[in-house]
Amino acid sequence: MKWFPFSRTTLVGLLFSAVGITIVGQLLRINVSSVTRTFSENANRVYEYRREIIYPERGYIYDRWGHLLAGNQEVYEIGVDLNSVTNPESIASVLEEVLDLDYGDILQETKKEYEQGVSEYIVLANFVKPEDIARLEEIRDSYWEIPSSEIKKGERRPSLNGLTWKPHLQRTYPENDVGGNIVGFYAFRDMVKGKPYFGVEEKYDDILSGSTIEVLVPNNPNLIEELPTAPPGASLVLTIDREIQSNVESVIDRAVKQNGAVSGTAIVIDPETGEILAMATTPRLNLNEYWKLTEQFDESTPFNRAVGASFEPGSVFKVLTMATALDTGKVTPNTPFLDTGTITIGGISIFNWDRAAWGPQTMLGCMQHSLNVCLTWVAMQIGNQDFYTYLQNFGIGKKTNIDLAGEVTWPLSVPGDENWWEANLGTNSFGQGVSVTPIQFITAISAIANDGIMMSPHVLKSVIDEERQYDYSPQIIGNPISKETARTLTDMLAVSLEEEASNALVPNYRVAGKTGTAEIAGPYGYTSNQTNASFVGWGPVADPKFVVFVWLEKPSSSPWGSIVASPVFSEIVQNLVTYMDIPPDGTQVGISER
Repeated sequence: MKWFPFSRTTLVGLLFSAVGITIVGQLLRINVSSVTRTFSENANRVYEYRREIIYPERGYIYDRWGHLLAGNQEVYEIGVDLNSVTNPESIASVLEEVLDLDYGDILQETKKEYEQGVSEYIVLANFVKPEDIARLEEIRDSYWEIPSSEIKKGERRPSLNGLTWKPHLQRTYPENDVGGNIVGFYAFRDMVKGKPYFGVEEKYDDILSGSTIEVLVPNNPNLIEELPTAPPGASLVLTIDREIQSNVESVIDRAVKQNGAVSGTAIVIDPETGEILAMATTPRLNLNEYWKLTEQFDESTPFNRAVGASFEPGSVFKVLTMATALDTGKVTPNTPFLDTGTITIGGISIFNWDRAAWGPQTMLGCMQHSLNVCLTWVAMQIGNQDFYTYLQNFGIGKKTNIDLAGEVTWPLSVPGDENWWEANLGTNSFGQGVSVTPIQFITAISAIANDGIMMSPHVLKSVIDEERQYDYSPQIIGNPISKETARTLTDMLAVSLEEEASNALVPNYRVAGKTGTAEIAGPYGYTSNQTNASFVGWGPVADPKFVVFVWLEKPSSSPWGSIVASPVFSEIVQNLVTYMDIPPDGTQVGISER
């Protein structure tokens, strides 16, 4: 047998052949591998496409008559593509002229070196109005039309090359601060993390914001097609009446100024439906300049005092005490009481607001003269169990769950609680030692104006989504007193105002109501002269169409609700009956059937 010599050349050839076969085999294996297919798909997405999120247009907010309270307008972001800039001086000069930007700052930005992946595009301005963009387009076009013959030797042609602008939407509030505490705002200046704050904007964000869409966009501009649009968010129609809201704000602003008060709050509600027609508070914010929030509001100042501030209401609370006494049958309007000027309960003595004894009275007289001693006696007749059960039925100590962000509540202390003692029955009867929010209190009082039926307060009237309108249905949340009790108490409080010739009276319209003056407790008890002055009233008494609550915090002109709050109620109602076209009823005696 003959052997062929095994040369070095043969060995190298075999090695190369083996490597070649291995490479081909590996390539075949890779091409048919599921892992390879996945990697390839991912690579295409990473290098050939980029992910973009398409945000829908935020839904609009209207008042009950379709007046726009919150919407969107097209504005522009202006930037510079550093790779395309040919004349930085032109760009800086034009932006100084049109947008009043600093020439030096713009020139510094536009002269930066282009570095791919590092320094390519710089934002120069944002939220630029369309009319300013139109002016920039005019200037750009005029530069293109300059003949070369007009360009002096050694000078560069004026050019806006590299200057770009692209549109986007900005949240806008056409009424500025009108209803601002109700609407809230969307922080539109933060293009990435912007979110809603306060009011309807925050409460109904999930409805207004709609749903985003994620798409793959080719990195190759020649392959880019028109991007899809996300369906817009739903729009809201509120119960608020822009004209009533604006008028109430003007009245409460003037009252705060004239009386040297720290703040003012006024609410107008329809007792039959629970619809809020107006809710005015101070201070208020121009929603188009929401970033000035901290200039007007500190940490202790709620954005909307009507839902976010609690206070001791004082004598307006006597309305609920008397409603309870009448409904339980403990008293009638003519029940006699001898006022001696003092009464003892739980080991403490209670006095009237003027420290005087008013002698023989009826329950009508007790309410008319706002006698703390009498109302304490009334609460003692009611007893602990019924008194606090009725207060809870009126919603005291509970949230109303109004559809606005930021509602707070103060718990109601009841017998058995650690911080309750027998004297509370007396002080609570005239609104001391108990705390309410304006929305909580007006909701309770609305039950008296609505034949004993308490409606859920709300600001949403309807939702418009995909061209369909879905209306809100008013909700009954309680029936704390009977129809007979409600009408009896309404008549008592109407007569009370008429007999004392109250500042709250409205010419040609019969209204019912009660003043409130509450001392403000400090670290050492009720030792200061500062008060919460308030008034709550409703009318016309024959068929109430509105309930109005007014609260002035710490007025300096006078501490008394009868002096500072009653006239505010009267002015609001005089405007209200005219605007709502409620016919006058003169000065009726008693209450007619509704």
